[in-house]
This record gives sequence, C-alpha cells and structure tokens, in this order.
Amino acid sequence: MPSPSPPPKASESPPVEDRPVLLATPDTPAARALAETLQRARIGFVRAPTPAQALTCLEQGEFDVVITGGDPDSRQKSGLMGRLNELTPELAIVALLEGEPQPGTGSELGSNAFDYISRPFEEDSTLDTIQRALRAARQSQARPPTTPLPSLKEVPVRSGAMRSVMTLLDRVAPSEATVMIRGESGTGKEVVARRLHELSGRAGGPLVKVHCAALPEQILESELFGYERGAFTGAHARKPGRVELAERGTLFLDEIGEISMSVQVKLLRLLQDRQYERLGGTRTLDADVRFVTATHRNLEQMVRRGVFREDLYYRLNVVRLDLPPLRERREDIEPLARHFCRQTNAQTGRQVELTPEALARVVQAPWRGNVRELQNFVERLVVLSDGTDVSEKDVRLEQERALGLSGGSDQGVESSVISLDAALHRAERQALEKALRKAAGNRALAARILGVSRRALFYKLREHDIK
Repeated sequence: MPSPSPPPKASESPPVEDRPVLLATPDTPAARALAETLQRARIGFVRAPTPAQALTCLEQGEFDVVITGGDPDSRQKSGLMGRLNELTPELAIVALLEGEPQPGTGSELGSNAFDYISRPFEEDSTLDTIQRALRAARQSQARPPTTPLPSLKEVPVRSGAMRSVMTLLDRVAPSEATVMIRGESGTGKEVVARRLHELSGRAGGPLVKVHCAALPEQILESELFGYERGAFTGAHARKPGRVELAERGTLFLDEIGEISMSVQVKLLRLLQDRQYERLGGTRTLDADVRFVTATHRNLEQMVRRGVFREDLYYRLNVVRLDLPPLRERREDIEPLARHFCRQTNAQTGRQVELTPEALARVVQAPWRGNVRELQNFVERLVVLSDGTDVSEKDVRLEQERALGLSGGSDQGVESSVISLDAALHRAERQALEKALRKAAGNRALAARILGVSRRALFYKLREHDIK
C-alpha cells in the first residue's frame, strides 16, 4: 500500500503526535488551499489523499480531527465514513465542501459530524471551525471510548418487556408522532431512535443527533438553529443548524432534560409552529423534521420543581417508549452476550466461545451499566482470552478485576523488594503490551480493552517507548 503523501514542507518537522489534523481529501485546489491555511496557522496535519491511506494513518497515529472532502458517494462506497465512526468514535469530522451545505449533508458523516467548511472560505472562519473541533475532540477523548451498540434487528429479543417495547416501536415508527425514549444510561436509547428512523417514511433522509448535555447553552442554541454571519464574535460565515441539516429526516435530541429554560422556550416554538430563525437572522425558516428525544431524567419531577416547562413536556411526550434496565430483562442477557462475542470475534479474527457456565455467571451479574456495560465486558473477555473458550473462572476474574478486587499477578510474588513506582511502571507496560497483542495492533481496540481514551493510550505508549 502506498504511504500517505507528505504534508507541505513546513508541517513535516513536528512528530505525528503534534499533527492533530488528518486531511483526508483528494488533491484538489480546495484541499491545497486548506493545507496552506493550516500551515500558516501552525496547525500540524497529515495528508491522506485516498481512503486507504486515511485508514492506515488512523490505525497508526493519533489524531483529533479528520477533515474529509471529495464526492460523498465515493466516500460511502469506499467505506471510509463507516470505518471512521467505527475506529475512532471520539473523533471530530469536518467536511470540506465546494459550496453551501445542502439539507442532509450531515447524514453521510455519521455521528462524528462536527461542522463544515464551505468554499470559498474565509481564513478566520475556517480556523475558528477547526479550533472548535479540536477542543471538542479533546474533551471527548478525555472520556473512555465506547463501542457502537448493536442494531435492534441484529439481536433476538426474548423478554416480554422488550417485546412490548418493540411492538409499540413498530406501531409508532411509520407515523410522524414525536417520540420520547426513557431509560437508564446504557439501555440503548440511541439504538431505539435509530430504529424509529429506519422504519419511518423518512428513512431516506438524514438522522441527525444532538447531545444536549455535552453542549453549553449558547453553543447548543447555535448548533440547533444555526447562525448568520456576524451574529456573534467569530461568526465569520453563515452556518446551518442541526434542525436545517435534519430536513426531511429525523432530529434526535439526546438528554433533553439537560437543556436550559431559555432554550426550552425556543424549542417549544419549533415544536408548535415548525418554524425557527438562525441566530442573528430575520428570515423565518420552516422545519420539515420528525422529533425524537431521549432522557434518563425524571421529567415529571423536573416539571414539578419548575426547571422543565410543562407545555414543552407535553409537546415532547406524545408517544413514550420506556426501556427497561437489563437487570429487569435477564432473558435478553444471554443472546446479547452471544451476539457481542460473535461481533468481537469478527473484529479480531478469533474464534472464542462463552461456555454455558460462563454465560450463567454473566446472566446473574447486576449490570448497572446495562447493555453498554455488558458489551464492553464481553469484548474484554473475548480479546483477553488465551484460548478458544471463556470459562466461568475467566468471568469471575474479570468481574473481580473490574471491581478492583483482583490481587493476582502473572509474575507471582517477587523475592526482592522493589519500589512501588517501579512495580506500577512495569505492570502498566505489561498491560499495554498485552492489550496491543490481543488487539493485533489495533490501537482503537486496545484503548477499549484498557478502558481508556485513544489519547491516553498514545500518551502511555510514548511514555513507555512502545512502537
């Protein structure tokens, strides 16, 4: 495979870890102009003109932002967008467009879509967008990475509680009704939202997600409604909001219970009249979107306390889907565990199975983190397994390790006294090497095994001089 093309001369000197931007675009005039802009701003970057080169760079180096351009269809056919979202779910993706973004532009970029740079672009506006993307990515990477939850159509549902949810989902999906999804963290609210979209008449349009808890009030408002040039300091060009990008599709507002009262007022108008204005704008725009929201908060209690508007609550709570926690639908734990086992085998090229005794212990666990916790747990069991079977003992030891109770050591008791720092340093290096070995060198998977972000993993690899 040909190596990625080198960046312009001025950006060749910094090491890869000091080049946080991957410019995954064909060699076009727009890409060259953007490279010169990054160079002048002393933002390090690596050029990858083809999808294959971009994926190689991502697997071998640490990046915070990917700027992607070219024909959306070609990116989709090459699998680049899917692989970007799979390899680095904490990455921020910025699209380089030749003109103004059209409705639905964000759908092909997946959940990592952050923003857009449109040609012809202004240097100040472009740099502001990239700097915001860098900040957002680094905040995201401070949290341990997650693995995408499965599609509902991939996993058999055995429990009566989930069958009831699926029946109601199938009935409401084809309608235009606003849906509120309730449930604890990790129960699969985003999966249900995606399934509602897939079964709706809007399936051909975009599904656009807004994580309300992750954005401060001022940023959330501009993300939802967009803004006009000059609306505030740094608004160098018009930007469409998520409502506009979800045109003829579905807008999924996750953690809706976290929005401020001022945003609630504007959202109420949007739901009532299906109209809104961009920040700093005077033209009223129509919103042809379907609304799906999710929350783990008790909104009824928030309404009583006066921190959530009652009229907005009733607008959002037209149809309610309550997702039961995993501990209340134990019939689903075994098929889910088997599914995650097959999924991890496919990712790593292994052939590991969970024994009946192992499955029995998995089923009895409390799973306070619900489906997300189960998925990460099974993935670790499979990847760290030394054989082809995961035993009941393996499950028990992993549960103890997760609780910090495991005091065992692969090396046994040392006959000599060593410093605590030295012991921790050696144990850390062994854990890094084992995770990389089990992940066949895939650093994104190794980070998930260790329960750390890719940024933390790359930092530790440099600290231990592990190539």
